[in-house]
Amino acid sequence: MKKIILVICDGMGDLPVKEFGDKTPLEAASTPNMDKLAEEGVTGKVDVLGKGIRPNSDEAHLTLFGYNLKKDYPGRGPIEAAGVGIKLKEGDVALRANLATVDKELRVKDRRAGRIESTAEFTKDLDGMKIDGVKFIVKSGTGHRVIIVMRGKGLSDKISNSDVHYETSTKIVENWEDNKANVIKPLDNSKEAKFTAKTLQKFLEKSHEILEKHHLNKERENQGKLRGTYFLTRGPGYYKELEPFIKKWGLKSACIAGAGLYKGLGVMAGMELVEVRGATGMPDTNVKSKFEKAKEIIKKHDFVFVHVKPTDIFGENGDCEGKKGFIEKIDKALDVLMDFKGIIAITADHSTPCSHKDHSGDSVPLLVYGNGKDEVRKFGEKECIKGNLGSVEGKNLMKLIIKSSKD
Repeated sequence: MKKIILVICDGMGDLPVKEFGDKTPLEAASTPNMDKLAEEGVTGKVDVLGKGIRPNSDEAHLTLFGYNLKKDYPGRGPIEAAGVGIKLKEGDVALRANLATVDKELRVKDRRAGRIESTAEFTKDLDGMKIDGVKFIVKSGTGHRVIIVMRGKGLSDKISNSDVHYETSTKIVENWEDNKANVIKPLDNSKEAKFTAKTLQKFLEKSHEILEKHHLNKERENQGKLRGTYFLTRGPGYYKELEPFIKKWGLKSACIAGAGLYKGLGVMAGMELVEVRGATGMPDTNVKSKFEKAKEIIKKHDFVFVHVKPTDIFGENGDCEGKKGFIEKIDKALDVLMDFKGIIAITADHSTPCSHKDHSGDSVPLLVYGNGKDEVRKFGEKECIKGNLGSVEGKNLMKLIIKSSKD
């Protein structure tokens, strides 16, 4: 069978933009390499979780890898924890968090503290804190993200979020009533849930006191930047082992990613995590180095997953020009793969329309190069719909790619 490189450009899908002549950023971008792969390959569209369903990135990737969310989903927190190298123990509860900006009444001014570049200095003072016999492991993630692990006896993941930002299957719902950081509540009547909620709330309040006085916040304020003063938590979960990718698909696999979530997905799926210099998960990430490394390590693997994050960031920022420009950067970096003799599949985990500044339930384009071709000549939302692959459910993507590698 042919070897496979799967490139997932996070949030690459979009909706028509008036400034681009009603083209999406992908359609407006100059993408000669993707267009060539589309012209010499087959194309279609992917409804990752189902038609019109708005995916979260973790759920989307697990589905695209062929896992069953009802049976296999561990929660966002454990995935993020794995991505930053935290070895979870039985009974640990892991959560993801944003370092946010709040006012004195805990009203949320910015959920990402102005897209703060790093939380590493902030988490140092909080890592290892103990409250009511529970140890808090606090590590920095990518950009504004933080991972919190609660370690102790009698814990439960049946607790609410402190984040004001709620996700449903189709849209985002904000806590517009007062936009205050939510108080953690138990989601069932167990003593474990009540204890966990109470202890986490104490941690959030104590952390807020410490963060308010942090010297970096004084510096940021002097520079006219937003201060990072509160953790907005969500995605609590226990560690859960996934069926190893090699057992599931018979493929020796590797993961190349910059952001912690996607590294964590790779680790939990049993992929070899391959670090790449300059892979940051931010707009300064070195995409070319990722593709060069993929081409190098595919010699010793059957399947390499390459994740590219910033298309999602530009979409969430509503920056159409930035998204278009980064798509062109991805395309230029693909130069190094254009002589690859195996299967190259390119798609997205979801659409992040610049007009929404968030994920949407729209279909995303797909191309599979290396076995057969159709009449499509350009990689984009409108063109790929015309391709021979038609509409693909996300859960069937791996089967489709593997079949292409064997035909």
